Amino acid sequence: MTRAAWWGLGALVAVVLGIFVAVLWNESLRPDETAASPTPAPSEVATTTAEPTPSPTPTTDGWTLEQKVGQLFVVGVDLTEQAKVSEDSITAHHVGNIFLHGRSQASAADVATLVGRYTSLVGPDTTGGLPMFVSTDQEGGQVQVLQGPDFPAIPSALDQATFEPADLQQQATTWGMQLAAAGVNLNLAPVMDLVPAGTEASNPPVGALQRNYGTDPAGVAAHANAFAAGMRDAGLWVAIKHFPGLGRVTADTDSTADVTDDVTTGDDDAIGVFREGIEAGAELVMVSTAVYTHLDPSAPAAFSSAVVTDLLRGDLGFGGLVITDDVSGAEQVQSWSPADRAIAAIDAGVDLVLVSKVPDVCPEMVDAVVHLAQSDPDFAAKVEAAFQRVQAAKQTLPAP
Repeated sequence: MTRAAWWGLGALVAVVLGIFVAVLWNESLRPDETAASPTPAPSEVATTTAEPTPSPTPTTDGWTLEQKVGQLFVVGVDLTEQAKVSEDSITAHHVGNIFLHGRSQASAADVATLVGRYTSLVGPDTTGGLPMFVSTDQEGGQVQVLQGPDFPAIPSALDQATFEPADLQQQATTWGMQLAAAGVNLNLAPVMDLVPAGTEASNPPVGALQRNYGTDPAGVAAHANAFAAGMRDAGLWVAIKHFPGLGRVTADTDSTADVTDDVTTGDDDAIGVFREGIEAGAELVMVSTAVYTHLDPSAPAAFSSAVVTDLLRGDLGFGGLVITDDVSGAEQVQSWSPADRAIAAIDAGVDLVLVSKVPDVCPEMVDAVVHLAQSDPDFAAKVEAAFQRVQAAKQTLPAP
């Protein structure tokens, strides 16, 4: 090869090497695409990580499962400072009933306006259009939620027991009309707990507060039924309470855990009083959260199928609605999670779960019941049975 040819070949190699070096140099200036990918914008992160809103669970009768479950709850509405969760429980969780909680000196018109704020939320998309139970505790004595000029003081049950039953019924009609004027249609009263004579002071939830209609079974039944009849004459329903009785306990389930009744059996006078209340037409029965060792030592009454289904519905033949005592703030049930409380009550055969003192836990309870009903056919059947009872009852609820 001539010298000219060698020079030509060398020039060509130099050009190729130059191009190769330039390419390598340019690559070294690029950011590493794996290590330095652009950080997603916050909106992109939200789009890719947010869970979708659950779709309503349809049933075959035009109701969603969520709406049916909502009918099984009663959420508390504080009369002096309403929590947003009370309204959200209705609009977002389909809760179909409220409880007026606390103490109020407001006029009947003002209470009615407050009630209307919640009943106006009833509709096909929220509660399926069924009317609400608007409930409160208007027993008299130390348990009277609505007070003030439009709601004069009601005597305690112990004082009411001194009236003739016919006179008490007439008085209770007046008290019921006052409630009706405020938009209330369900009074969680009267107390039918039987307190043994001489033990009143050692019975904190009932006897010590004079909430009992005396100590004689016949007298308790006659006067409690007269009170209930008067409420009914005013267009209200009642819930007799606290089945199977808090008259023999020595602590209050609201403020104490492990409250137990070691005396009451299925066929004694304490149960007989409630039998008479049922036969007189009680629309609802409230079940306590105490444990009754002779009935079911394993669970509070409100969580016990032996108490709710076997004794109350079976032996006593009660076909109305069963409501729990408060299971939101009561110390007796705090060892159960809110979700487990709601599930246990409905599994036992309860129709209405009362979430009065601490409404904040209501959404958790409702969601837990929906979730289990979606996956457990046996539990779903109990939800459906409770819903059917509530729906049928509300269709006969007196018009406001």
